[in-house]
Amino acid sequence: MRRAVFGAALLLSLLTACLPQGMPGSPCRAEAMQRIETVRAEVSSPGALPPPVGKRMETTIEAIAGQLLVGKPAGLDRARTDEAAALIREVFDKVLVGYSVQSVRVEPGTEAHVSVALVPWADTIGSVALKTSVDGMPPEVEQMVRRDLVGIEQVFDRALIGLPVAAADWTNGVLKREVNDYLAVHLPEFRADFDVTADTAAQVTLTVYPRTPVVRTVDLSMRSDTLPNVSLLTHRELMHDRVNLLVGVPVAFTARHRAEFEALFASALDAQPDFHHLRAHTTVTYTPGERAAVMSRTDSARYRLRLSGWLDIGRSESASHSAKDDLLLRLHAGRMLTPHDELYGLLDVTPQDVAWRWQLGWRHTFGQGAQAGLRYDFKDGRPVYDLSWQWARDWLVRYEYHAWDRRGEGALRYRLHDFLNLEYALDDEGGWLRLIGNF
Repeated sequence: MRRAVFGAALLLSLLTACLPQGMPGSPCRAEAMQRIETVRAEVSSPGALPPPVGKRMETTIEAIAGQLLVGKPAGLDRARTDEAAALIREVFDKVLVGYSVQSVRVEPGTEAHVSVALVPWADTIGSVALKTSVDGMPPEVEQMVRRDLVGIEQVFDRALIGLPVAAADWTNGVLKREVNDYLAVHLPEFRADFDVTADTAAQVTLTVYPRTPVVRTVDLSMRSDTLPNVSLLTHRELMHDRVNLLVGVPVAFTARHRAEFEALFASALDAQPDFHHLRAHTTVTYTPGERAAVMSRTDSARYRLRLSGWLDIGRSESASHSAKDDLLLRLHAGRMLTPHDELYGLLDVTPQDVAWRWQLGWRHTFGQGAQAGLRYDFKDGRPVYDLSWQWARDWLVRYEYHAWDRRGEGALRYRLHDFLNLEYALDDEGGWLRLIGNF
């Protein structure tokens, strides 16, 4: 009885282990159902096969072979692999202009391996001459573009040298992708078109042109803290011509080359004879955009030339001040003796009575915006002592002591604009407002 039960159990276990193919629970199913899942292609040629073209061929073969082999049993017999190889050879031989298919070998497995041996036709490309043009860009921008394009000739060499002349047409798609990949890394703000004249010595013409958005207008501002702003007007036309080269250039390109553009604009001003004589140095700030902005600041490390005018509002007349003095023009001309010491002269003119006075002074800068100085007023024949502190970008505190009338004057100044300051001044006789214009 026990032997019968044991035999039945053994028979049942054997039947379970060898269920028909595809039924759930069968451990034999993995062995019986193994199929070709992927195809890997390999292309070889006696000559130099351009890598991008070889990769494109392998992708095409994998697509053709995948249609024939994927899903077939992994242990495909020799007859069926030969049949698949013959079909791959026939299809590939028809579409592959410039090469002859010498042999095709298929090795089955879960990842089938397809090997294709090619023989190029007689004439192959041995060299590539590249001519590049930049569409619609001014010379300065074109130079920057060409610097970004340095090395692009290697893309064409890599894709064309060794390629049969007859294959140049159908490889344009491969070459276009290689060029676009190069531009995406080195010159993403431009597109490219090219034309290939296939021969053993191939000729390629490459044209690059801008992508949108591009710069449409440029707002120009010119400022100086050490030179009269009116002196900058004589060079505004020059600077305007310089910054207008940005118009039509891709915004992203100008942003990526911002430092180069800023240096280009600054050097144009610094090269002018009068600025060169004054040892002027220009700093340019460029803000990219379709409506771009350029701000230049030109200052001299050696000289200080400033023209200003002020209007006192609400100041009472006194022994030291007349109503005719409410409006005053001042010319400041200085020479830096050291980076911290300035010798300067002041010429003050009151237009209402056409009176003038001049003063000679010295000023020392301590750092952190603090200054102290002494000047001599030749009209009154007395010294004037002054202190000032620029404690913020737009805020200044100053104090002057006039020895001839023993009068002290303090003031708090706020810069409304590069051309206009507002000051509240106070002396022994009261306070008043002063508008100060920088010309």
